[in-house]
Amino acid sequence: MALAAATVYFHFLFLFLCLLSLVHSDELQTLLSIKSAFHGSHTKIFDSWNLHTPVCNFSTITCDSHGFVKEIDLSNQNLYGFLPVNAICNLTSLEKLSLGFNSIHGPVTQDFTSCTSSLNYLDLGNNFFSGPFPDISSLTGIVSLYANNSGFSGIFPWDSLQNMTNLVALSLGDNAFDLHPFPHVILNLTNLNWLYLSNCSIQGQIPEHISNLLQLINLELAQNSITGNIPHGITKLNKLWQLELYRNELTGEFPSGMGNLTNLENFDASANHLSGSLSEIRFMHKLRSVHLYQNQLSGEIPAEFGDFKNLVNLSLYGNNLSGKIPQNLGSSAEIFFIDVSENFFSGSIPPHMCKMGTTKKLALLQNNLTGQIPGTYANCTTLIRFRVSKNQLSGHVPAGIWGLPNAEIIDLADNKIEGPITSDIGKARNLVHLFLANNRFSGELPSEISKASSLVSIDLSYNQFSGEIPVSIGELKQLNTIQFQVNQFSGSIPDSLHSSLSINDINMAFNSLSGRIPASLGTLSALNFLNLSRNQLSGPIPETLSSLRLNLLDLSYNRLTGPIPESLLIEANNGSFLGNRGLCTEKIKGFRRCSREYRMSKYLVAVLLCLVVAAIAWLVSMVAFFLLKRKSEHGEERSLKDDSWDLKSFHILTFTEDDILDSIKPENLIGRGGSGNVYKVVVRDEKVFAVKHILHSHLPHNALKKMGSSTRILERRGTRSREFESEVETLSSIRHINVVKLYCSITSEDSSLLVYEYMPNGSLWDRLHTSKKFSLDWDARLEIALGAAKGLEYLHHGCDRPIIHRDVKSSNILLDELLKPRIADFGLAKIVQASSTDHESTQTFAGTHGYIAPGNQNMDIRTKLTRRAIYIASEWY
Repeated sequence: MALAAATVYFHFLFLFLCLLSLVHSDELQTLLSIKSAFHGSHTKIFDSWNLHTPVCNFSTITCDSHGFVKEIDLSNQNLYGFLPVNAICNLTSLEKLSLGFNSIHGPVTQDFTSCTSSLNYLDLGNNFFSGPFPDISSLTGIVSLYANNSGFSGIFPWDSLQNMTNLVALSLGDNAFDLHPFPHVILNLTNLNWLYLSNCSIQGQIPEHISNLLQLINLELAQNSITGNIPHGITKLNKLWQLELYRNELTGEFPSGMGNLTNLENFDASANHLSGSLSEIRFMHKLRSVHLYQNQLSGEIPAEFGDFKNLVNLSLYGNNLSGKIPQNLGSSAEIFFIDVSENFFSGSIPPHMCKMGTTKKLALLQNNLTGQIPGTYANCTTLIRFRVSKNQLSGHVPAGIWGLPNAEIIDLADNKIEGPITSDIGKARNLVHLFLANNRFSGELPSEISKASSLVSIDLSYNQFSGEIPVSIGELKQLNTIQFQVNQFSGSIPDSLHSSLSINDINMAFNSLSGRIPASLGTLSALNFLNLSRNQLSGPIPETLSSLRLNLLDLSYNRLTGPIPESLLIEANNGSFLGNRGLCTEKIKGFRRCSREYRMSKYLVAVLLCLVVAAIAWLVSMVAFFLLKRKSEHGEERSLKDDSWDLKSFHILTFTEDDILDSIKPENLIGRGGSGNVYKVVVRDEKVFAVKHILHSHLPHNALKKMGSSTRILERRGTRSREFESEVETLSSIRHINVVKLYCSITSEDSSLLVYEYMPNGSLWDRLHTSKKFSLDWDARLEIALGAAKGLEYLHHGCDRPIIHRDVKSSNILLDELLKPRIADFGLAKIVQASSTDHESTQTFAGTHGYIAPGNQNMDIRTKLTRRAIYIASEWY
């Protein structure tokens, strides 16, 4: 009997071991199939997943006490491929699956329904899935579910969550689900402590029964379309550590009792329409980060804010707050940044916002603050940004502020501050922007400013600075903008500026500068704007300025003498030479004709220049010799019509190619752009067109100019330019009222012509800044802004393939006779391919220096274009 029992037991044990071995063998094959699904991944994580290694020794695998797979953690392993749901569901003991932060893509099948309820942790977040989220109703044991930022779309199966009563963490934000109200099924998941539903298309109101979720420590509903008030029920969630409601459409005041959230550390309700006071916030003494900017809040900052010992970040800009800022604000906290700009605060600047020596950014601009800048900030060596512009501040700047070693922006503009810039400025080695415009500063600009080697822009305009501009300013190699207008600077313009090769904008108008204009300014290839008007400059206008592609040139009202260089005599520069009685030209009415002596001296100077640049002159001479030889061989100057031209029309034409070719003459030149000259052409029916001429050339600009006649303008050159191909490809397909109309292109082997509609009011830049400017009322400005925005919106979203202009600026926005705007100059435009891997449009510099959108270079192109539009609009103010 005992022998029989032992035999039965032995057979049972044998069968159990065989079954166990078979299950382990199945798990091995399952894991190998998972590995196969990700075979295209750049990872070594699967190196140990092979037939010769026990399953429990596979990397990222954890087994239970019986040797079955319990956990798989493949998060952040560069996985690429489709999700093998069937294989995963074959692991019957699996409790945790973590696949977050990979490149897993494609749709997820509905096969999760075959998975067992043992799975309690599922992380699919931060991947690249497509299509709807699968039904997971069978996973009733789930405790943590992460699928945020994973590319899911469509309707989320909210009902599949209803039996997941153990759910503690739910993260589904940053997915493009269909618009839906706040899912009420969530209100029954009373064990939730982490709820992330930001940016997932929630609309309507937050339900009052949010109060059911008493265990919540984190509630994030930001970047949705939520409306109505913040519900009173939220005040019951007294365990909340973080509450994020920013970028919704919330209205009304903070609910009574919100001060009960005494454990709240991070609160962000910015960019809504909230109103009322901050009185409920004053009880939240644990707050570390408060973002309530861009609302309609009013009243004072409660005095209790000054006692917040944990406060790190405070951002209240763009509200209607008033009264005095608590004077002890930040005195007992390790502040990182405080921004209370664009409000109506009065009184003095609190002196202790950097008391703990941690503050990086202070922004109090555009308020009604008075008094002096507290001397305590002279010792705030951690400051990166110090911005107090557009207030009523007065007195002297504490000397140490000029030399803050980590400061990148010092913005004191539009106040009543006086006194000098001290030599401490030389210690500001990281200073990028120095904005001091519209104050009462005086004294000389210290030579030590050259040691602030990171400077990109200096704006000292509308002050009382005097003395000479230090020669050492040329040592600032990254300098882009110099705004010194309306001061009392004297002496000469430093010749050393030619060393600052990045300079885009020089404005020294309305000073007492004397001496000659340095010829070396003509070597600044990035220079777009040069305004030296209303000074006492003398001598001739340097011929070297002809080599620049200037959008603005103003040398008016000086003491300049001699001939005006012919290449500068274009319509765009009309008014640029007024008030210089010693200048002469035959081309502009109101100026005397140049004497023979001047003409002779001009040729002598040209000869001397040619000798100095003999190498370059040799190349130009060879080209000229070739052209002259051809002319002598033919016996007469050839006609433009001898060339073979190809006319390609994009609209109905009322002119011929001969009408256009006959009008390409120097006397019809009205402007110069970055990719070619522009001519005004009137055809036989009195219609007016603008014609851009693009030379297919790699010759220097000066060499091209010296060819003179209309025949030489169109002489034989090299291959067709990139700018021409880009502009034709772009504009030929566009039909929009706010994009300039391209009638046709006329091309030959040597030259290309683009015929546009003519804009009689020139560019927006002309109307805002040059001698052509006239008053634009706000209605007109709004219409121009809206029109330009509509044109850009069409380019980005209305075309079959998005078009990125890449050089949006006021000089490329043209105005018709009714001041309706047209976006023009598509020489740098790029048509985005749907599957393009070319990153040129976003990572390669294009366009005009000085019109680069601020911010991180890695931001998406739509954000860059939006910021560039905002930057351009700032010219109006």
